[in-house]
Amino acid sequence: MSQGAQAVDRAAGLLSLVIHAPEPLTATELVEASGLARSTVSRLLMALERNGLLERDPEGAFRGGALFAHYATRFDRTEALVTVAQPYLERIAERTGETVNLGVPRGDSVVHAAQIDSRFVVGATSWMGIDVPPHCSALGKALYAAGALEVPDGDLERCTPRTVVDPDELQAELARARDVGFAVASEEFEEGLDAVAAPVLGAEDVAVAAIGVSGPTFRLEGQLDEVGALVLDQAERLGRALHKLG
Repeated sequence: MSQGAQAVDRAAGLLSLVIHAPEPLTATELVEASGLARSTVSRLLMALERNGLLERDPEGAFRGGALFAHYATRFDRTEALVTVAQPYLERIAERTGETVNLGVPRGDSVVHAAQIDSRFVVGATSWMGIDVPPHCSALGKALYAAGALEVPDGDLERCTPRTVVDPDELQAELARARDVGFAVASEEFEEGLDAVAAPVLGAEDVAVAAIGVSGPTFRLEGQLDEVGALVLDQAERLGRALHKLG
């Protein structure tokens, strides 16, 4: 086998180890699993990362890169979006410790496509599969404000005493959300629960999703602007990544 073919074979082997692993692998783990020299593994990992086949998680371990998500968009756009969004959700979770969700518009509803759980016992709720009326959720308001969901006419369902049910009042909130870049829902779906979310703009600046953070009011109250700025920053970064992928 020529040196070039050997390098390709070794790189493919490392890639296969990462893709088939149940969780990201460190460089040391890849050295041990492959039996290759550390310098060889380091050189091949850099090449795979440079070409989008691998990427690092916040701890520096390796996982499948954005190129796989780009390929997958031909078949399952939501799954591909979740793959690309994962590191951005993780950064928010690491900074806030709260529950982080990725919501996508479906008809007149928001579907929770991905979640990173809170590291706190209080507020650790799985929103996957739970139907939350968009008008009383931060994710829904963010998608309303970005035009990804049609704002309903007429009175809206009241979930708590603080739910916005008047269409004019809701429109005023959405205007504020467009001004600052993120939407807020404070005890509107459930008493004692606050949330903030920002839209993710994909190709042609069309909102394809929203990233949200939710948690108990006693932890988030007074921090919604700060958390909102963080969510907006990561949503914009994710949007730029999606633009690059086309």
